[in-house]
Amino acid sequence: MIPLSHRLSLHATALCLATLLGLLLLAPAPALAEPTSSLTIIELGPDGAVMNSTTVDDRWLETNLPVQGDGVTHYYHQGPVFEGDKWDPNETVNLKDRGAVKGTDVKDLCSLVGGLRPGDEAMIASADGYNVIYGYETLVHPPSRQGPLVVAWYNGADAASGEKQGTGYPPDFNTGMRLVFFADTSTNPEGLHVFGNTDMLEALPENAQYFYNDLLPSTSGISVKWVSEVRVYRGGFKGDRHAPVKSLSETNATATPTPSPTTARAAGLLPAILIGLPAALFLRRR
Repeated sequence: MIPLSHRLSLHATALCLATLLGLLLLAPAPALAEPTSSLTIIELGPDGAVMNSTTVDDRWLETNLPVQGDGVTHYYHQGPVFEGDKWDPNETVNLKDRGAVKGTDVKDLCSLVGGLRPGDEAMIASADGYNVIYGYETLVHPPSRQGPLVVAWYNGADAASGEKQGTGYPPDFNTGMRLVFFADTSTNPEGLHVFGNTDMLEALPENAQYFYNDLLPSTSGISVKWVSEVRVYRGGFKGDRHAPVKSLSETNATATPTPSPTTARAAGLLPAILIGLPAALFLRRR
C-alpha cells in the first residue's frame, strides 16, 4: 500500500501536469504578421470613440499624397551599441540600412482624418500589435536630424548588409509597410541619412525613446514593420504605452484599453485550471 504522503505528492504532481496540459491546449497561437499594402487611418475622440476612419492602399498613397524619398537614397536607423559609448554620437556602430525607400509622411496620413492639432498624438501600429506613439511637435515640426516620420511602401534598393528588406512594393518589399525616420545628413560624418541613438536622445521626448532590454538606446526598435494602422488620438493617448494593441480596422466600436499582460495571463489560467482539475481527480481515483 502506498503511504498517504506519497499519494498526496502524486496527486499534486498530477494536478500540475494536467494544468500545464490545459495551458498548452488553450494558449493562443502567436500573431503572425506579413507585409501590408494598405493602411487604415483612424481618428479617436478624447473618450476613445472612433470618430472617422479611412483605408487606402500603397498605390493610392503614391498618387494622391506627397511622396517622401526617391528610391535611390538609403536611410538608416541604429541598433544598440554593446561596447563603448552607448549613444555613439558619430553613428559608426550597428547601423541598420532600411533600403532606398519611398513613402508617405505620417503627418500627411493624419490629414486624411482631419489632421493633427496641438495636444494630439498619433500611434503607428503594426499588424501584430506592436506600436509607437508620437506627439504633435515630433510629427509636424521635426528637427532636421530626426526628419519626417515616413511610412515606407516602396523600396528601390535593398540593404547592402544586414536584414534584407526586399525591393519593390509589398509583399516583395517584405518588411513593408515600414516606419522610417528620414533624418538628414547633418550629424553623420560620412554623409549618410542616419537616425542614430544620439539623434533620438536629442530629438524625441523621453517617453518616446526606445531602449533595447530597457538598457541600451536603439532607434532600430522604433522602425516598425508591417504597419497597418495610423491612429490619431485627440487630446493625446491615454492608455498603456508599452502594451500591444488590437486592430480597430474591422470595427467602428469604441476603442477599449488593452488588458495588461498580467491581467490577460490571470484570466487565461481559469479555463486551464477548470480543464486540469477533472483530469487530476480522474488520476487520483486511479
